[in-house]
Amino acid sequence: MPRPPFNLTRWFALLGLVTIATLSVASALLLSRYLTDRMLRQEAVLTMEFINSVVMVDNATEYFRKGHSASSEVAATFNHVAKMPDVIRASAHNLERRVVWSSDKAIVGRQYFDNPELVEALAGELVVLGNVTDEHSSGDKSEHASLDRELGYFVEIYFPVRDADGRIIGAVELYKKPRALYEAIHTGRQAIWAGAVLGGLFLYGALFWLTRRADNLIQAQQERLVQSETLSAMGEMSSAVAHGIRNPLASIRSSAELALEFASADAAEPARDIIAEVDRMENWVRELLSYARPEAIQTYQVDLAEMVTHILADFERDTARRGIVTEFKLADNLPQVKGDHLLLGQVISSLISNSIEAMVVGGHISLSAERVKDRVLLRVRDNGPGVSSDQMPRVFKPFFTTKPKGLGVGLAQAKRIIERFGGDIQLFSEPGRGVTVEVRLRIAEGS
Repeated sequence: MPRPPFNLTRWFALLGLVTIATLSVASALLLSRYLTDRMLRQEAVLTMEFINSVVMVDNATEYFRKGHSASSEVAATFNHVAKMPDVIRASAHNLERRVVWSSDKAIVGRQYFDNPELVEALAGELVVLGNVTDEHSSGDKSEHASLDRELGYFVEIYFPVRDADGRIIGAVELYKKPRALYEAIHTGRQAIWAGAVLGGLFLYGALFWLTRRADNLIQAQQERLVQSETLSAMGEMSSAVAHGIRNPLASIRSSAELALEFASADAAEPARDIIAEVDRMENWVRELLSYARPEAIQTYQVDLAEMVTHILADFERDTARRGIVTEFKLADNLPQVKGDHLLLGQVISSLISNSIEAMVVGGHISLSAERVKDRVLLRVRDNGPGVSSDQMPRVFKPFFTTKPKGLGVGLAQAKRIIERFGGDIQLFSEPGRGVTVEVRLRIAEGS
């Protein structure tokens, strides 16, 4: 089973979305965590510096050395600490991990050995824990038993206390519920996530547009490459066909013309048929050579109305013999178009010929030309059998034809010629309701 072709746009739409979404979420999580840690630590540093300065100024180090026997003035200093904004509980621990002072009198004198953060603080580290954003957890400690379980978010801060000589003499533990800090962190996290989402969407959209454009360009180049290879093969084949067929065709036509001069009435019609078929084959060879070896195109001003009128006159005998009615509707003041008289005539002749050959006996072919914005729109419509939906994608491909005696290069050649003039061609059809071909041509300068 052949592998399906690689679709760059589809793969990027999936993998790009997953990759960019993952990077955006990871970036938002890392930035949110960094913001939370920085703001919590900044809060803790300011609190530590303030309390250490108060302890030094009021000589409150006595509490850590003598415990609850310190003076009432020193106790007042720690009471001020407990009354700081957002403080839920404040405690002072000595080097033996004993609570020498606390705003919660029930824990004064107790020792806590299940508190690793207190050990770090007594070793000289600043420790910050918090459930402000549910990113930190201080665990269940015995000293939390006396705390209100309905507190919700809070910040737990441990920092060392030093004497005048810089020696660690204890540690202070604070439980704070900083509402302003929580709101700032919450607002910052919202901004980070909004920025990550918008940035990810913008990046995905920009890269998707770029990838889709690159994919279309690659596909177009692949089609041109295949077409170039096809044309190269056709060039070699057409040369062989032209060399091997044209001379015999010329001989056959000459013989038929000679026979027509001396033939009886009964033999004249077959001779004319021979000449017509030879001319048809000659046209096929000419179309094949023209398609395989397109010459450089120079553009001129072309009177489209005059051209269509002359071409319809050339087909008058053929349409009359088949009983086909032709109609041409021309808009007023139709401007001249940009193109080449011979090549545009070849395109229009090919379209009319296709419509004639699609109808065996009887039928109707209508042509119309009008100006649409900066283009001239030429429509060729017939009421023949039409083209099926599965055939529509291939109508402009080389060597595809729905006619039993067609070569399959007429529409492909018409598309190439029109596009080289800066225009475009489209075909619309429904089975049983005929075919409509729309050709849009650029208006010539000065028209």
